[in-house]
Amino acid sequence: MGSLTLALRVDVDTRRGLREGVPRLLELFRQGEVRASFFVTFGPDRSGLAIRRAWRPSFLIKMARTNPLRLYGLRTLLSGTLLPAEPVGAGAPDLLRQIVALGHEVGLHGYDHVDWQDRVHRMSRPEVEAELVSAVTAYRQIFGHTPVASAAPGWRTTAAALEVQEGVGLRYASDVRGRRPFWAIEGDRRFRTLQIPTTLPTADELVGRVRDLPAALEAALVPGLNVFTLHAEVEGGPHLRLFRQFLQRQLRRGVEVLPVGEIAARLLDTPAEHPVAPVVRGRVPGRSGWVAVQGGQG
Repeated sequence: MGSLTLALRVDVDTRRGLREGVPRLLELFRQGEVRASFFVTFGPDRSGLAIRRAWRPSFLIKMARTNPLRLYGLRTLLSGTLLPAEPVGAGAPDLLRQIVALGHEVGLHGYDHVDWQDRVHRMSRPEVEAELVSAVTAYRQIFGHTPVASAAPGWRTTAAALEVQEGVGLRYASDVRGRRPFWAIEGDRRFRTLQIPTTLPTADELVGRVRDLPAALEAALVPGLNVFTLHAEVEGGPHLRLFRQFLQRQLRRGVEVLPVGEIAARLLDTPAEHPVAPVVRGRVPGRSGWVAVQGGQG
């Protein structure tokens, strides 16, 4: 993979992110001649229900720091409450096919993003399965085949979710925050879906906390594999200029920039080389609530 590799993962959480942010990112990637992995929410955009998180002080601090009205717009912030919840990926099949036609990857980012992020740790196994199967079905209706990759909304997953996604045959997932690719374990069980964690901080975690966002991201890079998660609503929206600066700087430095799927293809050729580790709950500076993280020393 060279001395430093940057894998780009684009999370598409909302209808606005898909409609407005994704085309901007596609144009930026075209100019830079790079490819990325797009993880798309396939079901309804119920972003307005995120107001249920308002009791968390950390959520309110993040909202004050990131200016959600600027990032998401009023339509998105009311979606699923005062305004109807429009479908995200399932409502834009032509755009998703265009993403793939341009050489990028499309994977799953849940079906109902808000519900998964808020409730997955309380969902029964049948509820988890229903969510994932709904996303798989919507994907298959668009592309005619089963997806091979998924990224859990909000980096939140459970043992039940890991078991269900293994059952649908995913080759890899990017469900957690961590240090390097690994095989997730639960007790004596090793799951067959390779985990490729997000290793870098995200822009929305840094906004309002650092003075120079591109420099802060560059300072976080380490030799080997770096996985950066950007959001169509953030880097494809108000912070597009800052992300462009960061990306162009890495390209000028000769950093290898690839989609996560290409990294996965390489890693799956040598399965025995990757460590095993439990998936545990942890905290990430700048993010509200818990996230799933790579445990152990792997």
